[in-house]
Amino acid sequence: MTTLASRTINALREEHDTLVGIAEDLTDDQLSGPSGASEWSVAQVLSHLGSGAEISLAILRAELGEGDAPGNDFNRSVWDRWDASTPAEQRDAFIDHDRRLVEALEALTPEQHASLTLPIGFLPAPASVATFAGLRLNEVAHHSWDVRVATDGNARLSDASTSALLEQLSGDLAVLVGFAGKADRIDRRVALTIGDTGYAVRIDDNVRLEPGAEEATATFTGAPEAALRLVFGRLGPAYTPADVMVTGNVTLDALRDVFPGF
Repeated sequence: MTTLASRTINALREEHDTLVGIAEDLTDDQLSGPSGASEWSVAQVLSHLGSGAEISLAILRAELGEGDAPGNDFNRSVWDRWDASTPAEQRDAFIDHDRRLVEALEALTPEQHASLTLPIGFLPAPASVATFAGLRLNEVAHHSWDVRVATDGNARLSDASTSALLEQLSGDLAVLVGFAGKADRIDRRVALTIGDTGYAVRIDDNVRLEPGAEEATATFTGAPEAALRLVFGRLGPAYTPADVMVTGNVTLDALRDVFPGF
């Protein structure tokens, strides 16, 4: 049986290969054009992913004893360098740095999956390899969609990423759903089951994704990937598959308001 760490790393490999295959062929105009992220161009999305890969790899290498721990100014220096690059340079550097990170994660042994921990600033304790990779996958999957939807209005999250993220976001990365959701934008308790996945989005004093569908008040019908895109603000009317439907004590438009995206 594969572990969550290995499934997540495999999904990162699939995301990398897919996105590189698209990014390599983007024209300068497409790189400078709008992405699925409302305030970023396609190149800026790739820059965000590439700089994140560079920072993540530095953290990983330090914990493996292969480099120095990043200093207080490291992240800012990385972001400043990437921000100063041209769109084509951002695309090319993303391809290189994301490849390096994926390869480093793939090189970890099962023993390291079980024993290695890595610091993540906003978490109260060092993260497992599974959680570290899951944090990266959540960013890559949704920002990959931001890039792909610029040229394909029917872009979807992959099955591998969706499966891994449902488990990650209902576990150690539940905090990300809490960050994404604005519980004060709705005046009722909601327990929204996601089809037959066994997961539900719950909204009361806070917002969270949980296994189980007890006491459901509403149902999300449609592909699970669309439910994930909803949670992270990527299920606007123009990008909603025809088979998506929400029934019960909440509407799809109300849920879009709860989950404004990033």
